[in-house]
Order: sequence, then structure tokens, then C-alpha cells
Amino acid sequence: MDNFPVIVLDFETTGLSPQYGDRPIEIGAVLIENHKITHKFQSLMNPGFRVSPFIESYTGINNSMIKSAPPCEDVMEQFVEFIGSYPLVAHNASFDKRFLDSELKFIGKPKQNSMACSMLTARRVYPDALNHQLGTLVEHCGIYTDGTFHRALADAEMTGRLWITMIDEIQSTFGINHVSFNLMQKLSKITKAKAPSYLKKIAVQQ
Repeated sequence: MDNFPVIVLDFETTGLSPQYGDRPIEIGAVLIENHKITHKFQSLMNPGFRVSPFIESYTGINNSMIKSAPPCEDVMEQFVEFIGSYPLVAHNASFDKRFLDSELKFIGKPKQNSMACSMLTARRVYPDALNHQLGTLVEHCGIYTDGTFHRALADAEMTGRLWITMIDEIQSTFGINHVSFNLMQKLSKITKAKAPSYLKKIAVQQ
């Protein structure tokens, strides 16, 4: 059965907290429909100030790149159109949601799209993984990668493939025909110990 469409997003930022003035320097997102990535969105973003040498080294995005990039506000106007009312997914979603909410407030277009965290869901689906960082999970699941991480579109694509792989894992392991977005959200919020019994219950109900 075809699964629900979602948009998987990722921000690269000047720091950890928009509360203290940090802003995005890149956004990447993919639309997943019928188990496939069908559309992509990517743009560098100019936050209006220079980024630190650490961020340049960590992301590979330097000050000359962001100087010629469009302002954050212009990119977010376009991104609002891209995400529409689709449910959203991010790895460590609380981080990306803080920046998304902050940037949408800047342009006066707050949205209330539902959001799920692929990292929290992965802790329930793959409890034996070495850790639940994106790179580790991609390797654990045998997902193809060209080795690029900490760039927004590459991370969004990897997270999208991880999301599809987790749905496949749940379907094959527990015999659940239709893995809904609500199921993935709820799974991320229950304890790891209760996850198998929760999924078995869903399978019986279907």
C-alpha cells in the first residue's frame, strides 16, 4: 500500500539557538511520495553576518558562499510554498523546528505543520544501533551514500531514505500494511521497551 507523503528537511546554521541570534545558512528538503523522493528544495542563505571558522569547517559553507546567497527571508518565502501543509520530518527534529519556527516568524508566516523526529523513531526501530546519529544509522541500514554529511540537501536525502527504510522495516517485521504518519509520531514518543508490543497491537488492529 502506498504511504503518506512527507517533506524531510534539514538546516545548516550559524549555531545552536535562534534564541541567541543564530540563523540558517542553508536549507535542504525532499518530498517523499509513494516511497520515493519526487521533489527537492535547496538553497544557501545569507544570515546577514559572518559565520565562525568552526561552522565553515564543520559544514564546508564559507563566508564568500553565503555573502552571495539570497537573504534568509527570501529563501523562507519560497520554502513556505514548497512545504504547503505536508507533514514534516527531520533528524533531531527539535533543533530544526526551532529554526523553522523562528524563520517563519521573521516573515510573518507561522505554520503548524505536523512534525516527526526520525532520530527518536530510529531509537525504537533500531535499538541495537551503535548510536542514532544520521551517519551511523545510514551505515547500520546499508543505505547508499556518497559520504557527504553536514550539507542540508545531502542530509535531508539521507534522512528521507532512512525514513523509507524504517517504514519498510516496520511493515516486514510486524506485518503492518499501512504505516501512517501518526504511527511514526506516536512510536517516537513511547518507551523503547514498549515499542514492539505497540506495533504488534497495531498489526492486529489492521
